[in-house]
Amino acid sequence: MSIAEPLDQPAQPVPALGHSSETLAPRRGGPNTLDVTVVLPCYNEQDHVLLELERITRAMDETGFSYELLVIDDKSTDNTLAVLQEAMPRFPNMRLMPFRRNGGSGTARRIGTNEAYGRIVVWTDADMTYPNERIPEFVQYLLDNPDVDQVVGARTTEQGTHKFLRVPAKWVIRKVAERLAATKIPDLNSGLRAFRRDVSLPYLRLLPPGFSCVTTITMSFLSNQHPVDYLPIDYAKRAGTSKFHFIKDAYRYILQVLRMVMYFNPIKVLMPLALWLFFLGVAKGIADVIRYDLRVTTSTLLLVVSGLIIASMALLADLIVRSRADT
Repeated sequence: MSIAEPLDQPAQPVPALGHSSETLAPRRGGPNTLDVTVVLPCYNEQDHVLLELERITRAMDETGFSYELLVIDDKSTDNTLAVLQEAMPRFPNMRLMPFRRNGGSGTARRIGTNEAYGRIVVWTDADMTYPNERIPEFVQYLLDNPDVDQVVGARTTEQGTHKFLRVPAKWVIRKVAERLAATKIPDLNSGLRAFRRDVSLPYLRLLPPGFSCVTTITMSFLSNQHPVDYLPIDYAKRAGTSKFHFIKDAYRYILQVLRMVMYFNPIKVLMPLALWLFFLGVAKGIADVIRYDLRVTTSTLLLVVSGLIIASMALLADLIVRSRADT
């Protein structure tokens, strides 16, 4: 897929629920009029957000891509918004979208992608953890590989808080996702990725408000046979205070993986459980017949019936999924 020159057409702003109706930059063009949109959610990043803006802008200015840097202030409680407003004259490609209330990084990325002017959308963070100077490399990868719809930065190290808990927990969640998606996933929840905006649009409504939005967009693409490739990246220690809560967010991650597979391929989740219960009941029934003079216990009947009910639910859910217009 090659990106054509931007088209000249009037602006068509679409107000999105939850953010200010006043976007603090001229709104030029419209969807698909630029090559790239970099969506950058910010929440309490006042001390280092300018460094991140400079790094991204410097990298993109060195390319021939037309681009916008769509910065979303997620109702920061520090001076992040004031810092961004003051910096706008220095960054002519920056578009600032201040939220009236905190919606979470998933909400910011969903609205940012929906209102992006670029054909390719890049997600990243403003906490200095991701090598944002490599963003042009991710964009170029999509251009050089028209059969790939998303490219994700696969982190080679873990620098987050609660590292001794995060590493095994993320490994387990990733293995569950790989099993359910039937493909290898080097990094399930990396925050640095580039994808084709038109491919992502049907899945934006599925994005949750929190950190698991990155898991959702990965599982959505994989579950619908959209090719996803990975590029290894370094991962630095974050600047500022982490917003990640280990127990709550890990629980949300695993639920989101199961939710995505249930949404796109429920038979993969339900049928193994159904067959396991059914055959366990059959084996126990054989043992009951031998032990109790051809009689079968109530627990055996419950196992067999439960297996049959769950199998019926799996088939019904699969039928509903296949009959949906968006799958």
